[in-house]
Amino acid sequence: MELERVQQIASLSKCMDTIPTDYIRSENEQPAVTTFHGVVLEVPVIDLSDPDEGKIVGLISEASREWGIFQVVNHGIPDEVVRKLQQVGKEFFELPLEEKELVAKIPGSQNIEGYGTRLQKEVEGKKGWVDHLFHIIWPPSAINYRFWPKNPPSYRETSEDYAKRLRGVADKMFEYLSKGLGLEPSEMKDGMGGEDLIYMMKINYYPPCPRPDLALGVVAHTDMSGLTILVPNEVPGLQILSNGKYKSVFHRTTVNKEMTRMSWPVFLEPPPEQEIGPIPKLVNEENPPKFKTKKFKDYAYCKLNKLPQ
Repeated sequence: MELERVQQIASLSKCMDTIPTDYIRSENEQPAVTTFHGVVLEVPVIDLSDPDEGKIVGLISEASREWGIFQVVNHGIPDEVVRKLQQVGKEFFELPLEEKELVAKIPGSQNIEGYGTRLQKEVEGKKGWVDHLFHIIWPPSAINYRFWPKNPPSYRETSEDYAKRLRGVADKMFEYLSKGLGLEPSEMKDGMGGEDLIYMMKINYYPPCPRPDLALGVVAHTDMSGLTILVPNEVPGLQILSNGKYKSVFHRTTVNKEMTRMSWPVFLEPPPEQEIGPIPKLVNEENPPKFKTKKFKDYAYCKLNKLPQ
């Protein structure tokens, strides 16, 4: 029987110096060849406790235009809340495979929620060295607890607490990003669906890889969400709504030979039927639309299947 989960493959590969060919990237993608070893540039760090809101808006706007990624500190989410979130995630992936499969993705479904391995189509058919768990954490009307682990027992309470606190941070981010474009505070969030905005959490699990020089956890990509909040970083992906003024950062994930790596991004996505396009105030004769307006579900389908937008 073919092994599907990377965690299984990794456990059998501990004493080997090779990995299945499906996981070996083409030469122009291999970390050994493509990793930059020069001067390390520091990602902007922004203190949200600064009493000067205008300064915060300016820094976030600049980072979004120039980098497409920034880190926030003093954001108001207690360290203990984040620690508990990480702990229950680790405990889930330490469970026997049979128990993890209880919340597996539904075969053949277009829904990405659940425990799984492959997410999107890759042109060369290569696989990422990663397993993951996807599920919606907000709004309550969109949550399907069929995809939430029952073990560890504190998983639900911990995730709901994090979601509640994260919403406050996300609202401030949208407000600052709107003001940075000269818009009303609510316009960026409203353009994404307002209170119907969907918070999709993904736990990435990258087990040790015998050949980290040949494999990638996640291939280089841009996120399809409007805003991605990653423990502990903020990664905005607001390129369409801002009509190209804010960047959507191109990023990938490498793996480690000795240690397991994990991450907890939350993708803030419009509802499937939401029409997404440049905010009208940001479009004129000198700055015509750079993106088509379309339903988010159609945009997401093209993104996941590597189809032109």
